[in-house]
Amino acid sequence: MKTQLLGTSPLRTTRMAYGCMRIARGWNPAKVTDDDRRAAHAALDAAWDAGFRLFDHADIYCAGMSEDIFGQWLAGHRDRRDAMVLATKCGIRFGGQPTPEAPGRYDFSREWILQSCEGSLKRLGIETIDLYQLHRPDVLMEPDEVAGAFDTLRRQGKVREFGVSNFLPSQVSLLASRLPMRLMVNQVEIHLGRLASFVDGTLDQCIQQRMTPLAWSPVAGGMLAAGGSVKADHPRRAAMLETVKLLDELAEKYSTNRTAMALAWLMRHPSGINPIVGSTNPDHIRQAAQADDVEISREDWYRLYIAARGERMP
Repeated sequence: MKTQLLGTSPLRTTRMAYGCMRIARGWNPAKVTDDDRRAAHAALDAAWDAGFRLFDHADIYCAGMSEDIFGQWLAGHRDRRDAMVLATKCGIRFGGQPTPEAPGRYDFSREWILQSCEGSLKRLGIETIDLYQLHRPDVLMEPDEVAGAFDTLRRQGKVREFGVSNFLPSQVSLLASRLPMRLMVNQVEIHLGRLASFVDGTLDQCIQQRMTPLAWSPVAGGMLAAGGSVKADHPRRAAMLETVKLLDELAEKYSTNRTAMALAWLMRHPSGINPIVGSTNPDHIRQAAQADDVEISREDWYRLYIAARGERMP
């Protein structure tokens, strides 16, 4: 699989990432079975064999169980650690913690960032996280406090590079203005059914600041993937039906599958969008990897963009 640098960092990794949100098969760690763990390991093996070398986590995925399962898998493949980039996220807190009346919220306090990092390191079974991201913007964020936490983690050798997720351009600029290091990524939802990043300044900022955009849900939760369908109550059903039809047409033209076509469309953008593939089906993982070989033309890129917009360019 072709590679690219993450932002301005020395971290070179594949143009597509493998997302580990679903490997525990749910959100309740108490319900994870041995069969679930074996299936997760099979999915991770498939991702590795398909060429994926960037693995994306978050501490909240199945309340840490996804990291734990990955850590067990990695323990059996220690020779792979230096060949991968391992990313995770922090900052989301579930309701009921630490007191019963506490609401679900976001927390970028120094204490929580440091505590979360320690937990992820332990579950993943590693000494250093390659890429550590703030998961969703904390309205009470104090940029100087975050900067202090990041500086501590880097000086302690626990984190190599930092990024954010789901941040607006103004929020990226605010945090970046106080940090002693550069932000390397902004992980946001980008796909043919979610075009906001192309016009709200997010991708423009990534190019300007040389940040890598990581695209979560790059096939719209399966809607745009091979075998996926558009729900009857989709608010933009007509445009999405036309988009799926065109994806199938172009997949045939480029001798690939619909999933790969949708991912290749993202990777064609000059910002260097890195799609995060989240399927746990080995066959689907291999289908997604084919996107690395698709070079979509400017004309076909715009055909899909216009179809997804549901109207011609202004």
